[in-house]
Formats: sequence, structure tokens, C-alpha cells
Amino acid sequence: MPRIQELQAAPATPKTVRKGPQKYAVEGRPSTIDGTGAFALEAIPAKRKIGEITGESISVREARRRVKDLQRIMMVEVSEYRAIDASRSDAPLRFTNHCCSPNSVMRIRQGRVEFYALRDIAAGEEITAHYGESHHEGRLACRCGAANCSGRL
Repeated sequence: MPRIQELQAAPATPKTVRKGPQKYAVEGRPSTIDGTGAFALEAIPAKRKIGEITGESISVREARRRVKDLQRIMMVEVSEYRAIDASRSDAPLRFTNHCCSPNSVMRIRQGRVEFYALRDIAAGEEITAHYGESHHEGRLACRCGAANCSGRL
């Protein structure tokens, strides 16, 4: 009678876990630009959606009340009436730092805050976006280090 051999399964390779509406794996970790940054855990091709910032939908009036006197803000106005407060969100893209020469762009679509790669982003690279208008109104120094840095936010 033939013996039944035990087959050992190949060791599982760790899968990249994407939380929520993330299309690519991103994590928050210390940044050389400022505080915590959003870093790609895998290569992201140009023109692809990276993911979204999620959070509490609040009125713009409430958003402006909450950000008063804060330096670090995780708030995005998505219309003239609504804003997303991502301060309590677990979405890693909420840590996306400003850069005058960014590798991603933030787009507001149907009340959602989405990020798209402007160019190929390597695994381990910090994901950055140009903030455009912000509540800082030019009073905060920019620390992005880009060759074309404007020096202010």
C-alpha cells in the first residue's frame, strides 16, 4: 500500500493590507518635511488613484472653528458648505505633506478627497501634494526642500 506523503504548504508571503478606500498600500511615519508623512509601501504607477482621505463630514463653519490656532490640520473643504475632518481617521493619506514639487495631486470628487500619482512613486517614497490655498495664508514656512520651493505656505 503506498504511503501518503504530507505536503507542506509553501510559507505564506506577507500580503500588503489596504485599509478603506486605499488602492495602494500607504503608511504614516516620521517625515523629513514635517512631522508624520504618508509613505508608499509599494510602487505606484503614474496617473493612478492612490486612495482617499476619509473622516467626519462637517460644515465649513465648524471646520474653520476647529482649526483656529492649530498648526497641524487634517481638514479639507470639499465644497463651499462641507469639509472633511480627518483628524480621527485611520486613513494614512491624511499625513500627506505639502511639497512645491509634488508627486501626487489631491482632487475633490463628489465630496471625496482623492489622491492621484503625478509620476511613478517608488516604494518607500514620501507621497506629497501641493496644498494650494491654505488657512496659513503665507505665514508658515515651507520645508519641502524642492528646488522650486516658494518658501511659504
